Amino acid sequence: MVGYRGEPVTDSKSTPITDEMYAYVLAHNPPLDSAQRDLVAVTHERFPDAAGMQSAEEQGPLLAFLVRLIGARHVVEVGTFTGFSALAMAQALPADGTLIACDISEEWTAYGREAWAKAGVSDRIELRIAPAVDTLRAMPAAPHIDLAYLDADKAGYIAYWEELVPRLRPGGLIVVDNVLFHGQVTDPAATGSAKAIKEFNDHAAADERMEAVMLTVADGVTVARKR
Repeated sequence: MVGYRGEPVTDSKSTPITDEMYAYVLAHNPPLDSAQRDLVAVTHERFPDAAGMQSAEEQGPLLAFLVRLIGARHVVEVGTFTGFSALAMAQALPADGTLIACDISEEWTAYGREAWAKAGVSDRIELRIAPAVDTLRAMPAAPHIDLAYLDADKAGYIAYWEELVPRLRPGGLIVVDNVLFHGQVTDPAATGSAKAIKEFNDHAAADERMEAVMLTVADGVTVARKR
């Protein structure tokens, strides 16, 4: 078996994620609190056709862990939807930490606002309703972001990355969701969002300003650190 660079590749050691295995993983992760559980439930109830855009349940504790791990104080989220991931990260921030949440939907983010208030972290989250690239370009150009979470329109990923990287402090992280795009990234004929993700993955892997690892978490997560 040969990899895309031509080197030999060993067989995958990944364990198939059955329903039982997934339940086992969740049972051994930090549990969601009541505000998080309620938000997940209301998202599926109110937006059943769009609920797949919500970050997976195991990603909430992962993002919170990364915030705490690097001592993040300034977080940026590109793509907020109903606010689950923003909630998890804001709860992990210190009391004077800030999270700028970028989205274009007042309807979806209204549910996030309610959950953030219930959890007592509204004062840590600044929601900016506007095209995210405009929001990012309006931020200070100097490195000041500790962690960014990218989970928005896939065609915009490279543009968002290019705005975030210069503003990321050395040692800061960019966490990117959906980098496997339902397995379609291996399709040579991929189009639309799948093609955009393939192009982004190549772009991120080649960026010498960053060191990145791609993980088979949920629909694929890349964690990149600024050198």
